[in-house]
Amino acid sequence: MQKVLLIASLLPLLGCSPDQANDDNNHKAQALVTSSEYSTVGYPESQVQRKPIKMSQKKLLDVPLIKQNPELKYGCEVTSLAMMLQYAGVETTKWQLYEKIVKDNDPLIKSRDGDILKWGNPARGFVGDMTGTQAGYAVFDEPMIDLINRYLPGSGVNLTGKDFNEVLRHVSDGYPVVVWTTGDYRVPDRWESWQHGNEQIETPLDLHAVVIVGYDERSVYINDPLSGKKQVQVNKEQFISSWEALEKRAVSFRIQIPST
Repeated sequence: MQKVLLIASLLPLLGCSPDQANDDNNHKAQALVTSSEYSTVGYPESQVQRKPIKMSQKKLLDVPLIKQNPELKYGCEVTSLAMMLQYAGVETTKWQLYEKIVKDNDPLIKSRDGDILKWGNPARGFVGDMTGTQAGYAVFDEPMIDLINRYLPGSGVNLTGKDFNEVLRHVSDGYPVVVWTTGDYRVPDRWESWQHGNEQIETPLDLHAVVIVGYDERSVYINDPLSGKKQVQVNKEQFISSWEALEKRAVSFRIQIPST
């Protein structure tokens, strides 16, 4: 396992730090849904559904593009989530999600040699400083699901651990999916570990989150908040390898008609 000697040199590697044709406009939600009011007004029938529709062979959703930089150097997760929620018709921004996402504020503690000894747990909340003023890392799926449900009550869908075909089926149904990958969409090769209480956190440094907005037989298409590019075409098998290496993390939403 690679150890990093100086935290200053580690910063560019942590979390999501740097480096259009559309065939589904009818799926874009038009209603504004807030955390205090559940509504399906404005959603087309294909968006508000009780059961998944048959999976299509290709799909491409017109999801708004939002860039994380320069304000949120390590904010790929909340920026990706802002894209997805705006597509759902929610009136929100990356800054609002930055404020509302749960934080794990355990301080970064390192050895004299610069190795990370203790830090937070991204499964519990965002670890570090998202703005990049200090070291920042990431947040994982459960805090993101909680945030989705604040805006779309009861609609959060955690696809973590599912087969990738289930992720694509969700996109086929008209819902973009936030997934965890790496900065170059390849299997990570830089790992770190630290203690969080009695837990041992082992995770790659080159961690990134993007929005899957489409797919075809050989490719997936993503909105990347770091590169600032929309509907980026990525080799499907390559992307799946990186996603599986990061424990198959993926979150989305599904609008359901409230029971009467």
